[in-house]
Amino acid sequence: MIELQGFLLRLGSYLTSLNQFVSGIIFQDITTLLLDPKAFQDTIDVFAERYKDKDISVVAGMEARGFIFGPPIALAIGAKIVPMRKPKKLPGEVISEEYSLEYGTDKLEMHVGAVQPGERALIVDDLIATGGTLCAGIRLLERVGAEVVECACLIELPELKGRDRLGNKPLFILVSAV
Repeated sequence: MIELQGFLLRLGSYLTSLNQFVSGIIFQDITTLLLDPKAFQDTIDVFAERYKDKDISVVAGMEARGFIFGPPIALAIGAKIVPMRKPKKLPGEVISEEYSLEYGTDKLEMHVGAVQPGERALIVDDLIATGGTLCAGIRLLERVGAEVVECACLIELPELKGRDRLGNKPLFILVSAV
């Protein structure tokens, strides 16, 4: 088990802010974290420790960087991973939900039958900005009868107030970007 306070202090050094990625948007780059196996493992361990005893059977990974963090968290807690993808990326029958981004709109899709009524779900993404992606994920899971236990993100951009859009859904983050 890692020492949480020390880890959280070190975590910020693995994240880079890039303001030229999308015009007017500061992009939070997690590549440096992924290039350090110990820092990446410690990050997964923090999430796994939090969720190991919460009876979660579904980890929903948001496209695209939720696919990086979701699968190892799911394996660590004994849950299945359910990808939530952009339109026309999943084969077969899907349900979809439209949402707004900080720079437009998009849709999120999930396989029909991937999640059963009554399952307990965790939604994982790398960051929360406006909250649109997480809200779409919550709506998709609730439409099929799942209980969303919590949303988990590595980074929060608090100035975009995405947390406020989640209503009463708990949000766990490791780093607040400024």
